[in-house]
Amino acid sequence: MFERFTENARQTVIVAQEESRSMQHGHIGTEHLLLGLLAADGSTARRVLTVNGLTTDGVRTSIQRIVATPGTILTDEDAAALRTVGIDVDAVLRRIEESFGADALRGPAPQGRGLFRRRGKSRFTPRAKKTLELGLREALRLKDKHIGSEHILLGIIREGEGLAAQIITEAGVSLDGLRQQVLGQLGKAA
Repeated sequence: MFERFTENARQTVIVAQEESRSMQHGHIGTEHLLLGLLAADGSTARRVLTVNGLTTDGVRTSIQRIVATPGTILTDEDAAALRTVGIDVDAVLRRIEESFGADALRGPAPQGRGLFRRRGKSRFTPRAKKTLELGLREALRLKDKHIGSEHILLGIIREGEGLAAQIITEAGVSLDGLRQQVLGQLGKAA
C-alpha cells in the first residue's frame, strides 16, 4: 500500500510517528495522523483542515487533554496521599528507573514486524490501520492511482469514531461538511 502513497501521504505517516514518539505514546493513532496531515505543506488535507480552524497546536493541546501522559502511574492525589505517610514518590520512581531503565514504567515495546509494526517503534492502533485502509478505499472509489494526504483525511472522516474525528467535531467542524470540502477541492462529486 505504501508504494502508492504520495510524498505528502508518506510525510503524514512519518510525522505521525514522530508526534507519537515526542508525546511518548506507545501507539500511533488517528490523532497522530491528524497532526501529520496538518504538517503536510501544500496539501489539500492541510488546506481544508486549516480553513476550518484546526491547527497543529490546537490539535496537540486536545490530544494532551484527552490522552493520559505515559509514565504517570499515580494521580496527583495518590502521590500526595503517599507523601503524607512519608513515602517519597519521586525517589521511588527514580530508583525504579535506575534499576530497570528509563522506560521501565512504560510497559513492553511492541514486538514483531509487519506493514504497520517495526521492532522498537510505536505501532499503529486498529483505528489508525482502518483509517489508512479506508484512505486506500477512498482513492480506489475516486479512481485515483495514488493515495494522497486527502485520502487519509477522507479515511479519518469515514472511520468517524477515532480520536481525530472526535477532535475535529469538538472544534465545531461537521465530518460530512469536511468530506464535501475535500471532495470539492479535488473536483470530485460525493
